[in-house]
Amino acid sequence: MQAEVTTLDSESVGTVELNDEIFGVPVRADILNRVVKWQLAKRRAGTHKTRGISEISGTTAKPWRQKGTGRARHGSRRSPQFRGGAVTFGPVVRDHAISLPKKVRKLGLRTALSAKAVGGKLVVIDEAKLDAPRTNSLAAKLAKLGWGSALVIDGPEVDANFRCAASNIPQFDVLPQQGANVYDILRRDTLVLTKAAVEHLEARLL
Repeated sequence: MQAEVTTLDSESVGTVELNDEIFGVPVRADILNRVVKWQLAKRRAGTHKTRGISEISGTTAKPWRQKGTGRARHGSRRSPQFRGGAVTFGPVVRDHAISLPKKVRKLGLRTALSAKAVGGKLVVIDEAKLDAPRTNSLAAKLAKLGWGSALVIDGPEVDANFRCAASNIPQFDVLPQQGANVYDILRRDTLVLTKAAVEHLEARLL
């Protein structure tokens, strides 16, 4: 698969060959769904928690005698029926992560890349670098290119000026190639890969 290579100034600088085993696999919504669910579940903190009766401070004495008062039977002021008492079956600290085979994760990333390529939303640029970390300059280039919502994936290292300039632009993300993931690819309209990113992704996913 041939793809045109452009610059941030909208100038064509040749073409690049994209591997069909990575950018031309059938798009499967079920695989994308599984990988996105795995990602979102894995990043949940799971630190929400309520106090059980053993964690409530207070007296352990029986509030009143068992019979003869006309009131309901109670054994503790810390029980859920009383204000300030425990919570029944409340959330506890736990890990929300689910397991997903590594082969499915790799297939999900290949599928996400292929979905962008099939939809005409994949752009290859020669490099993502700026002379100075100026947001206005980068925003003007993006407006000229028509990238309203985009994810840029660079090589192992992202240019510091480019990252700094992009940090203030809404709906515009920058990642190194090792951070490429299905969720971030799908949440942005346009996927922009540098030539270095293409080389590293192909080596990583083959």
